[in-house]
Amino acid sequence: MHFEFQFPLYFLLLLSVLCIYICPLCAPKRYFVHINFFTKATRYINREKLLFLLTFIFLVTALASPISYEQKSPNHRKGRDLVIALDTSGSMGESGYDKETKETRKFDAVLAILDNFILHRYDDNLGVVVFGDFAFGAAPLTYDRKSLSFVLKYLDVGIAGDNTAIGDGLMQAIKVLEHSQTENRVIILLSDGYQNSGSFSPKDGVSLAKKRDIKIYTIGIGKESDYDASLLSQIAKESGGRFFQAEDAASMKDVYREIDSLEPSPIRSQHYLHKTLLFDIPLFGAIVLLIFILLRRERAQTA
Repeated sequence: MHFEFQFPLYFLLLLSVLCIYICPLCAPKRYFVHINFFTKATRYINREKLLFLLTFIFLVTALASPISYEQKSPNHRKGRDLVIALDTSGSMGESGYDKETKETRKFDAVLAILDNFILHRYDDNLGVVVFGDFAFGAAPLTYDRKSLSFVLKYLDVGIAGDNTAIGDGLMQAIKVLEHSQTENRVIILLSDGYQNSGSFSPKDGVSLAKKRDIKIYTIGIGKESDYDASLLSQIAKESGGRFFQAEDAASMKDVYREIDSLEPSPIRSQHYLHKTLLFDIPLFGAIVLLIFILLRRERAQTA
């Protein structure tokens, strides 16, 4: 995290503050014998002068536009282009997958673990595809992990239909990787069912993935009898990836930890700069001080 001012030249206005102290010295001097009559007033003026000075400093700081920013350069990235292909068929709505909270739906448990995985993949370009009766891209490749996390919250069981089109899911994931320029491209496909829908077969997806040097890691969700373990294993083997079995939420976490240790490769992407504007903080301080000065004056006049 970095901090700077967008318009630092505005701080030259602070030179005018010197006039508050220098100008009175240039004025003709007057002498009074009974200075005790002015002691209270003088103290009040000095305090007010200080308050105006602080207010002015706050306003100039706001004009200089302070910002904090997170800068990420593609030259320092060592991740890979990775697409998550997530099964959203009707069976993902079953509960009992997470042994600690048995009432939680399988989909919600898987999504929570996936969200945590995404948030910790600092150096990867990530995308999300969902499939059911058909498949569609939920999020294009990006390394803005917070945006991906936001997208995941809007996914749900049945969003692409209740069936399982594994072939369509693979083809859509490959399409998301179509313009990828990295050497290491990976698809992580999660499913808890059997291929029973869609326009493409898993064989079509594997064939195209091999042509484009895309590895496919497959994860079977639930008991081995719940999904087509043979198909998922074959997809992973033929594409140079690996097949994982995640019987419950705890084992799913272990699977992601293993995937997380994959060998990274250089990534090419645009320069990324996430800025947070902070001018409202000194501006708020100036407004508070001005209100305080006005209330102080009003109280002095009524006294």
